[in-house]
Amino acid sequence: MLVKLKTFSLQGIEAVEVEVEVDMASCGKPNFTLVGLPEAAVKESTHRVLRALQNSGFRPPMHPVVINLAPADLPKQAASFDLSIALGMANLSQTLDTEKMARYAVVGELALDGTTRPCRGVLAMTLATAKSNHLKGILVPLENAGEAAVVEDVEVIPISHLSEAIGFLSGNLTIEPVQGHAEELFAQNCQYDMDFADVRGQELAKRALTIAASGGHNVLMIGPPGTGKTMLAKRFLTILPPMTLAEALETTQVFSALGHTRADVPIVATRPIREPHHTISQAGLVGGGSPPTPGEISMAHNGVLFLDELPEFNRRTLEVLRQPLEDGRVTIARVSRASTFPANFILIAALNPCPCGYRNDPRRTCRCTPVQIERYMSRISGPLLDRIDIHLEVPPVDYQELASGRPGTSSATIREQVLDARAIQTARFRRAKARYNADMNHRQIQAWCKLDTEGHRILENAMTEYGLSARAHDKILRIARTVADLDHAENILPDHLYEAITYRTLDRKIWNE
Repeated sequence: MLVKLKTFSLQGIEAVEVEVEVDMASCGKPNFTLVGLPEAAVKESTHRVLRALQNSGFRPPMHPVVINLAPADLPKQAASFDLSIALGMANLSQTLDTEKMARYAVVGELALDGTTRPCRGVLAMTLATAKSNHLKGILVPLENAGEAAVVEDVEVIPISHLSEAIGFLSGNLTIEPVQGHAEELFAQNCQYDMDFADVRGQELAKRALTIAASGGHNVLMIGPPGTGKTMLAKRFLTILPPMTLAEALETTQVFSALGHTRADVPIVATRPIREPHHTISQAGLVGGGSPPTPGEISMAHNGVLFLDELPEFNRRTLEVLRQPLEDGRVTIARVSRASTFPANFILIAALNPCPCGYRNDPRRTCRCTPVQIERYMSRISGPLLDRIDIHLEVPPVDYQELASGRPGTSSATIREQVLDARAIQTARFRRAKARYNADMNHRQIQAWCKLDTEGHRILENAMTEYGLSARAHDKILRIARTVADLDHAENILPDHLYEAITYRTLDRKIWNE
């Protein structure tokens, strides 16, 4: 007797369809053989499945059983195959509706008493079900049902016990599909509990972050401890445009693959901010392992990656950011396969100007020697600095500003400016691959960042005086274009160029003094 079911195997953040074949011999003592490159968690599933069947009141197979997971050359991981294997064994006595089994995929881990347990990557599996031509719906553990239901046009059947799955597929039990309320969930959970008005003073820093949010530019903040760098970075999310539902699904898919979604809030409705500690490894930052799994930069997709105390990070770890910053994705290659993960984020980095933190601070005395300062700053490479568009100094805040009851500029006010600037960019790049000014290639810069004679003179003098690289030249023009968009100006004016240059000179001042 041969039984076939459909399930999925998670590979990175994508789901690959797997066919579970369960075949029982007509005679012989009971034993179980599992083939199809199962990893340890899958190999152990036969023991869980047998006890779950028995404890649920079903008779286990009495003859040798072979379970094949096809395709055979695809490694199978995790315990999400439990439910499909159990249903295959249960149907060896032909109790289930074969046509119904062919229309529904099955995923889920089983406890020994037959109850289901949540598994990782259910969103990716549901999306794969929606793309399939022969699948109508998917059976998922009850705790994963809300996450799966955010995908439209798929019947999501919540299963809390093995007996429910058998009853549903045999036609003896009716289970209503979970109704998706993606837009409603999205609207309920898209608010932030922080605001730029909380930050007193630092209006110049807010201006620079407004430019960064408008054009998608990366930011480096330099200043003594306690000047508000972390507060500014954490509130940067509140001035970005609200996430679209498509962006939310992309980000949620990464979180789901890592098992970081919540049953009560199954969709990531606000832009994520990731703040890895400086001891993080390369694999933890960009992804790795075998098979590869996403890292912090992928969890920051459509959001912000905040690296505090930048020089404390391992230099080799920081260098792996160079390619994702340019491409918006990262590819992890292994012998068997390569996995590509999304990594379209805005980088905000913060650091002190010296090891003690008080260099150029008028209130404190810096005791660091030039050699110590040079060694501290050399931990960050020039190529990485060139990939950070805006270099911003964050000075200490005066007592009068801290003590005043006047609130700072609110996030809502700044976000209106950002939305206006991004609307201009959307119209500009409607036929191009670039989405924001920060994404412009050299040819697009030549087309959209034209300068008059005065502008060429200003930029030439800046390049000569500060020794800026060719990449910095393009960064200045991208920033100037964003400043012009904020002013609703069609052309880049000298004032826009002067402001853009100020955001590219601080690194030369700090690193070359």
